[in-house]
Amino acid sequence: MGLNIQITVDSKNPHDLADWWAETLGWAVEPQDGTFIRSMIEQGYATDADTLTHSGRLVWRDGAAIRPVEELDAKTPERRMLFQISLEEKTVKNRVHWDVRLDGRDKDEVRTELEARGATFLWTASQGPHSWHTLADPEGNEFCIS
Repeated sequence: MGLNIQITVDSKNPHDLADWWAETLGWAVEPQDGTFIRSMIEQGYATDADTLTHSGRLVWRDGAAIRPVEELDAKTPERRMLFQISLEEKTVKNRVHWDVRLDGRDKDEVRTELEARGATFLWTASQGPHSWHTLADPEGNEFCIS
């Protein structure tokens, strides 16, 4: 039996970064159940300090996840990214990054779109006939587009 994987990203503002990546990938932010969250507070398992209101909804403060729209109802999605709170600053280049496949879209146009939404262009590289742009998301996490 194979194992499954989830990509987890440390983030200062996990809900904002989840929104950014969901829009970038055409995915959706997993809904959080405000009624359940309130019941956890009422039962003493959490406090109001464990929550916040994001885009008008009560959510857990410490994280948000995204997944492809077609996998939103899946109990165990095949693809999922979790953004969890971490107050430490990013200080060095990532040892792991992800490649965003553009499915035939022009990488220069996508680069311009992403920069307009808060990405930072870092460099362009190539290997043989293949080239890509490396960018950083609004919190500085590197990724490539090709």
